[in-house]
Amino acid sequence: MADQSTKSDLIYNIDDIPPLGESIGLGFQHYLTMFGSTVAIPLILSKPLGIENDPVKLGWLIGTMFFISGITTLLQTTLGNRLPIIQGGTFSFLGPAFAICGMAMLKNEGFEVRMQHLQGAIIIGAVVEIALGYGKVIGKLLRFIGPITIAPTIALIGLALFKFGAPVAGTHWGIGGLTIFLIILFSQYLRRTARIFEMYPILLAILVAWGVAALLTYTGTFGPGHPAHVSTDKVGQAPWFRVPMPFQWGMPKFGVAAAVGMFAGYLASMVESIGDYFACARLAGAPPPDEKMINKGIGMEGVGCLIAGIFGTGNGTTSYSENIGAIGLTRVGSRRVVQMGALLMIGLGIIGKFGALFTTIPQPIVGGMYCAMFGMIAAVGLSNLQFVDLNSARNLFIIGFAFFMGLSLPEYFSSDANLIKFDPQWLADILNTIFKSGMAVGALIAAVLDNTIPGTDDERGLTAFRQSHK
Repeated sequence: MADQSTKSDLIYNIDDIPPLGESIGLGFQHYLTMFGSTVAIPLILSKPLGIENDPVKLGWLIGTMFFISGITTLLQTTLGNRLPIIQGGTFSFLGPAFAICGMAMLKNEGFEVRMQHLQGAIIIGAVVEIALGYGKVIGKLLRFIGPITIAPTIALIGLALFKFGAPVAGTHWGIGGLTIFLIILFSQYLRRTARIFEMYPILLAILVAWGVAALLTYTGTFGPGHPAHVSTDKVGQAPWFRVPMPFQWGMPKFGVAAAVGMFAGYLASMVESIGDYFACARLAGAPPPDEKMINKGIGMEGVGCLIAGIFGTGNGTTSYSENIGAIGLTRVGSRRVVQMGALLMIGLGIIGKFGALFTTIPQPIVGGMYCAMFGMIAAVGLSNLQFVDLNSARNLFIIGFAFFMGLSLPEYFSSDANLIKFDPQWLADILNTIFKSGMAVGALIAAVLDNTIPGTDDERGLTAFRQSHK
C-alpha cells in the first residue's frame, strides 16, 4: 500500500489530473528544474566532441537533448514504471564518453565520426540494459550491489571531472567566481527565504552572471576573444525550427572496447535510478516499487537510451533526482503534470534559436556551474556510506582503494592512448577504455572486493541500505 501519511499531505496524488492551466504551470516548473543539468551535458561534451567552437552544432545538440528527454519521459510515465519521474541526460556517461572520444583511432577525426562511435557504444549498452530490465535480471542482480559499491561509483562521476571545474572557471575568475558565489548564495544562504531560490538556484546564478557578462560585453569591457565575451551572432543564423532526426550525424559505428567502457556508465545510471524509483514513489503517494516495477523502469530506461543513441545526443537517459525533490517541495505527485512538462521539452527542443541561445553562455560561467554541480554529485555518492560500518578495517580498505585507484589509474592511462598493447587487439582496446574511466575502475574494484572479502550484511551496510528502500 502507499504511504498514507505522505499521500494525505499531497495536493495532487499520482493519478490525479489537475486543471489544464495548473498542469502547464507545474509542468513548466519541472522543465526549469531539469534545465541546468540537461544543458550542462552537451556543454561538457562539446570539447571532447570537437564542437566547442561550433555554436551551430552545439545548439543542435542541446535541442536534441531536450527533445529526447521529452519523448523518453512520456514513454516512462505511460509504458514504463508509470511513476511521475523525469528522464534526461546522465553525468554517469561522461567519463566513458571522454575515454571513447580520446581513443587513438579518433584523435584526428571530426565531430561526426566521434559522435558515431559514441552512438554505437550507447546503442549496444542500451540493448544490454533493455535485456537486464525486461529479462527480469536487474532485480536479481541487486543483491550484489551495496552501498560500498554505489558510493565510489557515483562519487567518482563528480570527482573525475575536476579538470572541467576551476581550470574552466579560471579563464576569467571575475565571472567564474561570481557564478560560484551566486550558486552558493541562492542554494544555501537564501534557500529558506523564497521558493525561487530553493527551486532554481543554478538557473538564477547562470542568468545573473550571463547578464553581467552580456552587459560588460555591450560596454566594450569584454571584447571579442575575451573568455567572458557574449556573442549572439550565431543565434540569428540558427533556424527557428529544427526537428532532430534519427542518425542526423551519420550511421553509428560499433566497437567492443567503446561498448564495454560505456557499460560502466550504464551500471551507475541503473543503480542511481533504482534509488530514485523508491524516493519518487514515496513522495508521490504510490506503493513502494516491487521487483516487477523496477524491471519495467530499467527496461524503459534502456529504450530511452536506445532512442538517445539513434538520435545522437552523445548521452543516454536516466531518472532525474532533482525533479523528485520538486515533487516533495510542491506536494504535487501527479503523473499528468510530469507528462505536461515532457510535452514542453519536446516543443522547446525543436525551436532552433532556443538551443543556439544557450551556446552564448561564456565558458567561465559554465566552469563555475561545474564546480558546484560536480561537487554535489560526489557528495551524493558519499552519502551512501551512512549505511556502512566505517569502523571496519575491511570496509575502509575497500572504499579507500576503490577511490584512489579510480582517480589514479585513469591518470596513468591518459599518458598513452594505447598503453596496453597485446594480441588480441580487441581485448587490449577494452582494457585501455575501461582503465581510462575512473567510475569503471572504482565500480569494478569495489564490487569485486565487497563480494569476495568476508563481511557480514550489517558490516557491509546491506541491512540498513535495504531497510531504507522499503
